[in-house]
This record gives sequence, C-alpha cells and structure tokens, in this order.
Amino acid sequence: MRVILTQTIESLGIIGSEVEVKAGYARNFLLPQKKALTATPENRKRLESEKAKFELQIAKERKLAEEMAQKLEGVVCRIVAKVAEEDRLYGSVAVRDIMDALAAQNIVVEKRMVLLTEPIKQLGSFKIPIRVYKGVEPEITLDVVSEG
Repeated sequence: MRVILTQTIESLGIIGSEVEVKAGYARNFLLPQKKALTATPENRKRLESEKAKFELQIAKERKLAEEMAQKLEGVVCRIVAKVAEEDRLYGSVAVRDIMDALAAQNIVVEKRMVLLTEPIKQLGSFKIPIRVYKGVEPEITLDVVSEG
C-alpha cells in the first residue's frame, strides 16, 4: 500500500515522502495515528500545496540534529566495571549503560539512537556512534575502566 508520510519516521522516510508499506502496518498503525495518509491524487495535491511547510520542518529538524551533534562530538563517557582476569568484564556494557552515562552528563538520548553493534566485554576505549538524524552520526568516546 502506498502512503504519504505526515511525520518523519526513521525506518521509513522523511515527512512528505511517498513510501510503500504493508497494508496492515498502514491500516493499523500509520493511518490511525495520523502519521501517514493514503497516496490518493487528492492527498498528493494537498501535500504539494503544503510542501513548503514540510521543507521548513525538515530544515528545523536537521538544524536541531546538527546542534545536538555538536554537543555530542567529543563527549567522553567513563564506565566503571568489575573485571575478571585478562581485562574481561564480568558482565558487559550495553546500550542502557551508555544512556545512563550520558544522562549523568545531562545528555538525553533514546535507546534506538545508540548504535552499539554488540555489547562491550573488555576494558578499553571505544568510539560509539550516536544517530541523531538521518546522516548525522557523531561519535562519543566510551572509556571502560576497572573498578578499584
């Protein structure tokens, strides 16, 4: 089913774009929550007239994302963990731990923004990308250090 997005949805596209989605997803989620409209000729015409408003909103979202990226660039988080022999952690450092470390520095990020491919299981310094907006991914430095 073809729909026109009325909000930016990271997994689908930006506001005003026409995308193909499964009928159930559109019928049960996108349309009732007013996140999209069915792609009919009338809706296309209406959205063309509102295109300037959408472009302004996209520019505003991008500007906010770039400001947050500047704030995140160069941030160093330190996580203290229990260590077994050979600098291996008893547990692991996961996305939640990174979110908590950033929150301690008054930086709020959502879970889906932290691009950690796999949990960190050893001591060291790691570069972790944070997706703020499509194409805007600053990296923070995460230092995992031994307790004591």
